[in-house]
Amino acid sequence: MVKYRIFTAITLGAGLLAACADTDILPYTVEKPQVLTDYEYLDSYADLKSYLDRSAHPSFLLGTGVLASDYNSKGVIYRLTNHNFDIITAGNAMKYASVVDDKGDMDFSTVTAFVENARSAGVQVYGHTLCWHEQQNAKWLNSLIKDKDAEVDPGDMIEIEDATVTYDGVTEFPYFVMGYKPDMVDGVLTVKEYPGEWYQFFVMDGLQFVEGREYTVTARIRGSKPGDLNVQLGDWGALQEKRMSFTDEWSEVSIKMPPVTTAGGFSVFQPGTYDGSLEIDWIRLSHSEANIAKTKVPIETFDFSDDHKLGGWGSDITYDVIDGVFVINNSTAAKDWEKQACYETETPLEVDQTYLIDMRVRGSKKGSVSLLFQNPDGYVDCGSLGSMAIDTDWNDITVKGTVNGDGATRILFNVGNYDGKIEIASMMIYYEKSANVIQLTPEQKAEILEAEMERWVSGMMAATQGYVKAWDVVNEPISGGPWGQRYDLQHAVNDPDAAKKFYWQDYLGDDFVRVPVKYARKYFEENGGNPDDLKLFINDYNLESDWDDNQKLKSLISWIEQWESDGVTRIDGIGSQMHISYYLNPQTQQSKADHIEKMFRLMAASGKLVRITELDMGLVDENGNDIPTAQVTLEQHKLMADYYKWIIRKYFEIIPVEQQFGITFWCQTDSPEGSGWRPDQPTGIWNAALNRKPAYAGIAEGLAGQD
Repeated sequence: MVKYRIFTAITLGAGLLAACADTDILPYTVEKPQVLTDYEYLDSYADLKSYLDRSAHPSFLLGTGVLASDYNSKGVIYRLTNHNFDIITAGNAMKYASVVDDKGDMDFSTVTAFVENARSAGVQVYGHTLCWHEQQNAKWLNSLIKDKDAEVDPGDMIEIEDATVTYDGVTEFPYFVMGYKPDMVDGVLTVKEYPGEWYQFFVMDGLQFVEGREYTVTARIRGSKPGDLNVQLGDWGALQEKRMSFTDEWSEVSIKMPPVTTAGGFSVFQPGTYDGSLEIDWIRLSHSEANIAKTKVPIETFDFSDDHKLGGWGSDITYDVIDGVFVINNSTAAKDWEKQACYETETPLEVDQTYLIDMRVRGSKKGSVSLLFQNPDGYVDCGSLGSMAIDTDWNDITVKGTVNGDGATRILFNVGNYDGKIEIASMMIYYEKSANVIQLTPEQKAEILEAEMERWVSGMMAATQGYVKAWDVVNEPISGGPWGQRYDLQHAVNDPDAAKKFYWQDYLGDDFVRVPVKYARKYFEENGGNPDDLKLFINDYNLESDWDDNQKLKSLISWIEQWESDGVTRIDGIGSQMHISYYLNPQTQQSKADHIEKMFRLMAASGKLVRITELDMGLVDENGNDIPTAQVTLEQHKLMADYYKWIIRKYFEIIPVEQQFGITFWCQTDSPEGSGWRPDQPTGIWNAALNRKPAYAGIAEGLAGQD
């Protein structure tokens, strides 16, 4: 299962809704296009849920997946859903990452609205999902279990430089002009004459902050007479302000700003009523922190002894390696970003990690250049590394910045405004790790994460107030191997994309399922639910698999037996997603159908409630290729409809009545082209214009037990 894969959003126009469309639930009628004549038989069908024999299947619930935003808008999707289904599953709204932000704050407003709208409509809600490794806020969860700093002497503090701007070699004001443009005179930002009380100007931009931290702004400054000015730090709508005093002599002046409330921004000077001239040589941003020893963790270290040079572009500029030194020779000044050198990292840099670059550098004149991280796919800015000051002597320089976007594999040097020669002898990219940390034990991490699971489950149960009586308590726990034995649980070590996920089982152990089960039962009852009503399912995909003779389902049943062996944990049901296809190759199709039937028999024998949680269907040709929606013929649509009917009838035939919990159809409408889930496949019961498809008839007849 992947993110964003329920398709109910549609574009409605007078020419789209026609015969076969559910216009009876719309506030208007439209004309029928002639092209739909072959589908007229679908007009005679009633709402889907009306076909179910409730006396024969008293506990069976007909369900659908729906985006909470679509349902909460109470438009056509809301009405279609309520008319046709007993129970609904929110696509993403009830998952951890949709509720918990990077600071751990939980927002259940969408969930509570979704549940209340369903309650008002007399529709039940299925909870999806309490525990999963996908769509977790890995940033927040990993922060809970990271190494902790040991206690330090609060009086032993050091000042850490975050950014420094010098104007050596700068001939043009380098920032956005807000009505007034300072002059650059011999490497000094200069206000020659007082333009009026209104004027202001940037002195630093592209800054990165830690929210809540107090920063110090230091400037080497003088005026034609003593005075003061207003310093702003932050971003638009989140600026901190403080006055900075200065004299008519060159001096370094520092002010400590109030804590910032934004992750990035700039600094602006506002002289206001000070009517003298001003000169600013340089400006620095810094902060105080405990004097903790740090170790360097190198990422990439290199020199240019192999004559391999950095990339670069721009006019009137060359990039060469001469005698083992990388040389940038820019003959004409331009905007800084118009000429760039770049270094490509071997692997993407980690989001939210702060990196440092040590370089040995000199130039043909004094000046500065800025650096930044970039994702080359779309040229996306991924954070600033500040500026490096360049002198005519060799100097060891360090720049620092935090990556704030995915896919950062490029470090850019903005050299356009430096008209001269820059030489770089070596570079090392690294991050720092505190040497004064206490590593959490596995037991401590498990304790922290169990507490977080309890906090999450209790919050969800409080938000749903006992109305949501059935849940995917754990989603997709079983892996796909090893073959020949019970399949293992899924773990991060086997997932190349694990950095974006969070595997609770890696910390809570193989019996991790017991944790969300325990807290689901506890807090469901505490929030008004009848304990006897609560049904907890383990949900997974490929349980109908023919390639391993349903081994994944057999493994899941075995794992459930293990989880329940403590005599306390109780799993009420098994959920099978059933993202399937109809195969035009007869042998393949027969094998698929045989193993769906085997799946039902295994689930029935387990004694657990049986729920099909996310049923949708594609179409595959004789050669194993998916057939796009627009190419599906009427005859093929009817084959798919018959397959839906067969699945429903086999469910009723094999699953004992007391184990029949229901079937949920995941895609109300066909998956659009370019979608992240089964793109351009005929997965829906309706097409994109809400016209009924033959699948509608197949489902109706399957529910009714008709041939």
